Amino acid sequence: MLVSLLLLVAAFAAWSWLYPGARDVLARSGLDSLALLTPQPAQPEAGQGQRPAGQGRSRGRRDALVVVAAVSEGLVNDRLTAIGTGQAVRSVSVRALVAGQIDEIPVRPGSRVERGDVLLQLDAAEEELAVERARLAVEDARGRVDRLESLVASRAASSVEADQARNAYQTARVALGQAELELARRTVTAPIGGSLGILSANAGDYITSQTEIASIDDRSEILIEFFVPERFASGMAVGKDVSAFAISRPGKTFSGQISAVDNRVDEQSRTLRVRARIPNPDDSLRAGMSFEVRVGFEGQRWPSVDPLAVQWDSAGAYVWRIAGAKAERVDVAIIQRNSDSVLVRADLAPGEEVVIEGVQSVRQGGAVRVLGEDEAGNAAPGQARSGGDA
Repeated sequence: MLVSLLLLVAAFAAWSWLYPGARDVLARSGLDSLALLTPQPAQPEAGQGQRPAGQGRSRGRRDALVVVAAVSEGLVNDRLTAIGTGQAVRSVSVRALVAGQIDEIPVRPGSRVERGDVLLQLDAAEEELAVERARLAVEDARGRVDRLESLVASRAASSVEADQARNAYQTARVALGQAELELARRTVTAPIGGSLGILSANAGDYITSQTEIASIDDRSEILIEFFVPERFASGMAVGKDVSAFAISRPGKTFSGQISAVDNRVDEQSRTLRVRARIPNPDDSLRAGMSFEVRVGFEGQRWPSVDPLAVQWDSAGAYVWRIAGAKAERVDVAIIQRNSDSVLVRADLAPGEEVVIEGVQSVRQGGAVRVLGEDEAGNAAPGQARSGGDA
C-alpha cells in the first residue's frame, strides 16, 4: 500500500509539472492549495505573441463573389399547334332514287365529273312505254278539247262538256309529267362536280335507293378540322391565317384561313372545334389526310431568366437581383420552363442582372462582387458578364 501511494503521488507530481493546463484544472476543481505547487505559466515578452491591432480572428465580412446573367424577355402562348384531319370542301354520297337493274355505267372510277354528268343508267323499258302512253293520252285529250270548243261556238255542245274535256286534258298532262319523272329517275347523274370515287356496283347489278353507288369529292379546297384548348377560344376567329403541314408531305407548307368556329366548348374534353380552309389548286391533297395546323397569336411577354437563377425556400421561388452592387431578393412565379430559360411573373425588367452562381453566399442587402469585374465595377480586360454582350 505504501508503494502504491508513492506511485500515485509521483504520477500526480509528474502530471502537475508536465501538463501545461494542470494549474487551471486544479483551480476550477477547487484544489487551489495543490494548484500553488504547479509551475507558473511563462509570460510572453512585451511585443511577442500579440496580434497587431485590427488583426483579430476574423478579418471582417467580405463581398460575395457571384456570376450574373441578364434578364431577357420571352413569349408564351404565341403559337398553337394541333393535329387535324382533312376533308373535301364538298363531298356527296351518290344513291339512286329508285330501285332497278343497272343497264350502263358510262364513267370510270377516279375520273373528273361535272354536275349533271350521267353516272349510271338503270333499265327503263317500262318507264319509256309509260311515257309514250301518257303522250298519246295528252294528244287525245287535246283533240277532244278542240272539238268541243268548236261545237260550243256553234251551240251544238254545252259549255259543261267543254269544261270536262279541259279537265281531262290537264289530268293527262299531269300523268305525262309523272311518267317523264319516273323515266328521268332511271338515270343517275352527278349532283356536284368533283373527283369520282370507286364505284361499288357494276352493270347488271340490282340496286335499291339505300345502295351507295359512289362518292364524289370536290377537292378544289381542303377543310381541316381540329380542336384547340379552351384558353385559345377567344383568339379563334373566322378569317384568321393558319399554316398547315401535311404529315405525308414533310417540308411543304400550305397556307389558309379559319372558315368556321364552333359556338361552344366541349364539356368533356374542354376543347373547341375549329375548321380551316386550305386551297388545293394542284389537287395534291386528299380527304382523310392528317395535318399539323399552326395558328399564331400575339402572345404574352414575361421576364426570362437563366434556370440557375431560380432558387427555392419555404416561401416559394425567388431570384437574387443585383442593384447597386448589392443583392436584392425578388419573389417569382414560374410561368413556363424551357430548356435554356424560365419565364416568370416578377418585378424584373429586361437588362437587369440576376445571380446564377455563388447564390450560397448571397444575403438580402449584402454586398456582392461580380466575377470578372475590377473594384471600380468595370469588366476586366478580356472578360464579360455571363449573359451579356462580349
